[in-house]
Amino acid sequence: MTDPTENTTPTPVQFIAPDGSFAPNAGADEYRDIAESIDDAMLQRMFHDMTLVRAFDVEAGNLQRQGQLALWVPSHGQEAAQVGSAFATRAQDHVFPSYREHAVGFVRGIDLMNVIRLLRGVTHGGWDPKDPRNGNFHLYTLVIGSQALHATGYAMGIALDGASGTGDLEADQAAIVYFGDGATSQGDVSEAFVFAASYQTPQVFFLQNNHWAISVPVTRQSRTPLFHRGTGFGIPSVQIDGNDVLASYAVTAKNLDDARSGAGPRLIEALTYRIGAHTTSDDPTKYRTDDELASWVARDPIARFQTYLRARGADDAFFADVAAEAKDYAADTRRRTLALESPPAELIFENVYTDEHPLTAEQFDWLERYEESLEGGDAR
Repeated sequence: MTDPTENTTPTPVQFIAPDGSFAPNAGADEYRDIAESIDDAMLQRMFHDMTLVRAFDVEAGNLQRQGQLALWVPSHGQEAAQVGSAFATRAQDHVFPSYREHAVGFVRGIDLMNVIRLLRGVTHGGWDPKDPRNGNFHLYTLVIGSQALHATGYAMGIALDGASGTGDLEADQAAIVYFGDGATSQGDVSEAFVFAASYQTPQVFFLQNNHWAISVPVTRQSRTPLFHRGTGFGIPSVQIDGNDVLASYAVTAKNLDDARSGAGPRLIEALTYRIGAHTTSDDPTKYRTDDELASWVARDPIARFQTYLRARGADDAFFADVAAEAKDYAADTRRRTLALESPPAELIFENVYTDEHPLTAEQFDWLERYEESLEGGDAR
C-alpha cells in the first residue's frame, strides 16, 4: 500500500511477466503467499473461465454486427483483471458492476444470456440480484460511476448491520465495485470515496484502467496514477498489472479480507487495455494508433496465462478441451440468441410497484385498447 502523501510513479504488482514466466516483482512480496497457495485445479478453472468469456464476447460482437443486438460492450483484453478479482470474492460478498464485467458475472454464476437479453432489449434489468443463483451480482449500471455510490451505500448497510468486522472471514461480508478510468472523473465516484472513507465501509473499489474513456485517453483525465485518487481520500490503494490474473486474485483477496475484517475501504487500480471498441457504436481507429494496440495485444492476458500454465505442466489435451468447450459455448450463445422472443407488453408494468396498483392497471388497459384500435390489433 502507498502513503496518501506519496506522489511517485509506482511499479504495479506483478507475478506473471508478459512472456508468461513466473517473475514476482518487489511489489508482489506482500501477496506472494496468497498467489502461491492457488492449486492447479483453481488455476485451470481461471483459464477455463477467461477463455469461455472471451469466446462469448467475440460471438456477441458478431451477433450485434449481424443485427441481433442493439449494442454490444466488449470485454476483450480485460479477462485477467475480472476473473482474478471475481475468484477472490467470497460467496457472501456483493458485487456491483458497471456494464463490461461479463467475466465477473460468469464467475459469480449469472447466465450470460441475460446480458444478451439486456442488450437485445427484451428485459428490463437482466437478472434478479436476490436470486441465490446469481451470486449477489447486482445489475449492470449504464450511468457512469453511479454504481460506486450504490456499492458504498450497501457497504454502509453491511457495517451497520454488524455483518462485517466480527473476526469470522467465512461469514463477514464485503462489497466490491467495478468502474473504469473514465468514471474516476465523475462526481459520484468522488462522493463514494468520501462516504467510504468517513464510514470506513467494508468494500473494495476495483478500478479497471483500460486507458481509454471512449476516445479520451487516461493521460487527459489525470496527471498522476489514478490509484492516487483513493489515497487522496485516505483510502489505502494499490496498482496492479491488470493482465496478470495472479496479481488480480492475490491483491483482491487480501484487500477484500482486510475490508471485511473492519479495516475500512480499499482501492485497486488494475492496468489493462480495451482491445476492442468501447462499444459497437464506437470506432477506436479514429483515436488510437495501430502501434499502441499491437503493444497491448502482445500482452494478452490469456496467452500469457497459457504459457504460465504450460510451464506448470498443463498439457495439450487440457487446452484442446477448453478450446472445444469455448467453441460450443459461443455456438450455444448464437443459438439461444436467435431463439429469443419479444416479451409480453404487460412485462413493463409488472415491477413498477411491489404490489398491484390501480394506476398501472389503468395504463395497461389503455395500452390494450390502443393496440386493438390499430390495424391488425397489435402495435408490436
